[in-house]
Amino acid sequence: MPGGEVNENDAVVVDPDSIAEATDPLDIGAGDAPPGTYALVYSLPATTTMTVGALGAAEFPAGAYVYVGSAFGSNGLGRVDRHRRVAEGSHTVTHWHIDYFGGHDSTSLVDVVAAPRADVECRLATELRDRASAPQPVGAGFGAGAGASPHGSGERPLDGFGASDCDCPTHFGGGADPKELRSWVAEAFQRVQR
Repeated sequence: MPGGEVNENDAVVVDPDSIAEATDPLDIGAGDAPPGTYALVYSLPATTTMTVGALGAAEFPAGAYVYVGSAFGSNGLGRVDRHRRVAEGSHTVTHWHIDYFGGHDSTSLVDVVAAPRADVECRLATELRDRASAPQPVGAGFGAGAGASPHGSGERPLDGFGASDCDCPTHFGGGADPKELRSWVAEAFQRVQR
């Protein structure tokens, strides 16, 4: 692997630019990635209303957002490269809810956090939901969607987002700062893999 060996139990933070350059530690950009669970961390600099497929229009306050997914098919975590290309605008097919959000002109894909070979998508989404409902200091909240704030509201993000193939309420949420949200997601991966 270009970035060296990756411990099976580690969540790996991957810069989207390294995927584009095919130098990422998981070989996502090289097209030889293992399967696993991933979280895409986005930045949204201003409150924006956008339509998310059949879920309809929703207002997303400025802040950081995360989408949790998994990829266990033949291309494994290579699916993350597709999400990266949607975010940069070079792939315009909208198939998943995250395509509508990540492909919007106002959003930027900041980081990817991935856990190779870990099948923990719904457990990670549950961690994120539990974080949203727990009391949070201002600026540490988790929430998004119509009328919700990513800055401590505790409201659940857009119902059904990213969760059409499971019983989870959502696989999407937000926070105040992309770096803080990325760190929290990496720690949550460690908790759910125990």
